[in-house]
Amino acid sequence: MQRRNVWLGLLLLVLLPVAGGRALWLWLDTPVERVSVRGELDYVSADYLRDQLAPLVRDARWLSVDLEHLRQSALDIGWLKQVRVSRQWPDSLTFELVEQTPVARWNDDWLLNTRGRPFAFAPLPAPAGLPDLAGPDDSSREVWAYYQTLEDRLGALDVTLDQLRLEARGAWRLQVDDGAWAMLGRRQHPARLKRLIAAWQGELGRHAQAIRYIDLRYPNGVAVAWHGDSQGAGKSSEDPRESLSDASR
Repeated sequence: MQRRNVWLGLLLLVLLPVAGGRALWLWLDTPVERVSVRGELDYVSADYLRDQLAPLVRDARWLSVDLEHLRQSALDIGWLKQVRVSRQWPDSLTFELVEQTPVARWNDDWLLNTRGRPFAFAPLPAPAGLPDLAGPDDSSREVWAYYQTLEDRLGALDVTLDQLRLEARGAWRLQVDDGAWAMLGRRQHPARLKRLIAAWQGELGRHAQAIRYIDLRYPNGVAVAWHGDSQGAGKSSEDPRESLSDASR
């Protein structure tokens, strides 16, 4: 009997802390009542992000919620680049957020971040003044990298590079100053770009508003198409009114 009492005492010493710990856990594991948002936000508001985060924490409990799963789910909000989630006593969660920095529009419905990766911006409006880039779905980083190269090369022309397009067959075209288009085609991009810069600095830049497009897909010189019946700008190796259908050279 005495030995049995000893074992019973030892069992109680084990069970009581376990039961107490379980009771403490249940007491602490209350429903999440508040969500705080921290971070320097330039493009999205804290209220918008709280609205987006609210469904993720609905029915969540303070201790048992999986913070890593919550972090990964929050990253699905297109505007967020980094997320850190922590508990705040007694019933709050804090989200520390780093938002994406948009650098360009992409295929109309997306924005590009600084690494050239697309992210969704809806339902918020896209920031104004971003260049408009387009290309096949898997080409965003290539197009963004070439945009930066072109912007650097065209800096001496005092023009704004507004649009850049990579066609499905690999041909490039660009638009400057929300007006003239330049067709670079698929090959010899450095040489053709050099020819564009020389022609623009020579004569074409003075007549930029009259230019519809500049075609650089010729062995020598350029072809210029004008708006309406305007004449007298630049030199070309072809008839400047010629309509060129092969955009892949």
